[in-house]
Amino acid sequence: MDAKHSVLERYFGYTSFLPHQEAIIDAVLAGKDVLAVMATGGGKSLCYQLPGLVFGGLTVVVSPLIALMKDQVDGLRANGIAAATINSSLGYGEQKIVERVILEGRIRILYVSPERAVQPSFLSLVAKANIRLIAIDEAHCISMWGHNFRPEYRRLRVLKERFPAVPVIALTATAIPAVRDDIAAELALKNPARFVGSFNRTNLTYRVVPKARYFQRLAAYVSEHRNDAGIIYCFSQKAAEDLAAKLRGKGFSALPYHAGLPDAVRAENQEAFSRGDATIICATVAFGMGIDKPDVRYVIHTDLPKDLESYYQETGRAGRDGDAADCILFYSRGDYGTIRYIIEKDCAGTVQKDVAYRKAGAMLDYCETAGCRRKFLLTYFGEDYPEERCGGCDRCEAPVTLFDGASVARAINACIGQSGERFGASYIADILIGANTARIRENGHDRIPAYGSGRGYTRNQWLLFIQELVQKGFITSTGGRYPVLVQNDRSRAVDAGKLPVPLAEPRPEGVVAMEAGYDEALFAKLRRLRKIVADLEHVPPFVVFHDQSLREMARDRPRTGAELLRIHGVSEGKLQRYGRRFLDAIDKHCTEEGTGRP
Repeated sequence: MDAKHSVLERYFGYTSFLPHQEAIIDAVLAGKDVLAVMATGGGKSLCYQLPGLVFGGLTVVVSPLIALMKDQVDGLRANGIAAATINSSLGYGEQKIVERVILEGRIRILYVSPERAVQPSFLSLVAKANIRLIAIDEAHCISMWGHNFRPEYRRLRVLKERFPAVPVIALTATAIPAVRDDIAAELALKNPARFVGSFNRTNLTYRVVPKARYFQRLAAYVSEHRNDAGIIYCFSQKAAEDLAAKLRGKGFSALPYHAGLPDAVRAENQEAFSRGDATIICATVAFGMGIDKPDVRYVIHTDLPKDLESYYQETGRAGRDGDAADCILFYSRGDYGTIRYIIEKDCAGTVQKDVAYRKAGAMLDYCETAGCRRKFLLTYFGEDYPEERCGGCDRCEAPVTLFDGASVARAINACIGQSGERFGASYIADILIGANTARIRENGHDRIPAYGSGRGYTRNQWLLFIQELVQKGFITSTGGRYPVLVQNDRSRAVDAGKLPVPLAEPRPEGVVAMEAGYDEALFAKLRRLRKIVADLEHVPPFVVFHDQSLREMARDRPRTGAELLRIHGVSEGKLQRYGRRFLDAIDKHCTEEGTGRP
């Protein structure tokens, strides 16, 4: 067995790599700089942790989130790996202790914030240590064309300048091609080996539902998933606080999490969620949680995200253990007004505003598409998805039913023409349903023939029709900051009856069922034992074992330590630390229930 496979099995309890992991690790071990784009849950951490252990010496990991550092360090230590962090949460004495053991060569993996990583004192410290590898996590933060630009990331190129012989691996879950180029340039990577994994999270189901009466729908959903961990994203701190309070009033274990909370309260709420004492976190989209919790079964957005990169990253916190999870977005086009306000307030310069508006427009298109949502997402990130239906989104769960949409298209064309081809989709939909708005009255459009001509459909349905017609080329959207609908040659051909117009009828939303395939009663007992062990050791439950490991135990019911080692995620360190208690629990269950062993 070679060194990397030996480390993989001994320290991490795995016998094989996930897609792209081995190729990335081989490139790092060959001393190359690497740029890796891998979806959340794709195993990015292993791509620097394993080479760091093979190299020996010190691996420095730059991460923007203190919470994520803590979870990563806890997990590494549980696997018997010497890991530490230097960040603002440490007292002066604690930091000096960490610095001393680094210089003594007793730390293998060190996590630091980007601000700390570029300080002269820190650079001097690691220069005295045997630094062998540098990892930059959340590398998209370096690009001003990305969705979460952080100016302090621009200074990280000093790491390559100070340690030119040390390989650097930059990792992110979300980066379109322009952002990838920016990362490589700004970090001064030397001819980096590039790896772009699939953005297709096949275990996630995507749904967009109308925002009307959203709290009743949300409460009904979380009632069906009362024992599951979930994250609910809100746009403002007050909304997160209010929603958490309303959910607690309904008997749910919900806590808020946002930047405005006192540090101690925020840390306490995060810890409660990580440990499973609270099942729901209501968080602001403006504040990255950085919780490395693998068993989140749903991520819900109560407000429109500002771009698809943010949405993809936030939904990516669901189902990191590979099990089925739901991503639900409560959508109202009215939320776009809030996005526009933020763009005008926060973006400096015309170019940045135009980029932000294009991204926001793509977010609207995702919500309003009549086609497969997964295909839309993957296409946006530059990945080809040949299937027309994925079976894992609300657009694909039910059979596609087409109808002759010629009369619908003609009604939209008439409305666009009668209003002067000067307005966008929302305004056209308002005219068609006969909305009594001041803007329509002021423009005199309550007196044109098209006004109220579409009362047979809802406003949202008209918006879906318009977007589908744009996507199929029957009408043209001018794009830009204020998109305007105009007619084209295909529009005129439809009006003349020369072109068929197949449109999709609205489809019902389905529910994804999960099959067990294991002893559910034993699984529940093992989860309770895991919680007790985690509380005794003051770590989150997933640091002890992931749900996938417990399910395999409940399926295979191992008798011995050797059999337990065959379970996914059971390393030698975890066998020594926890194995006896879990084997005893399995044996007791099998005796009491008279359950046979495979």
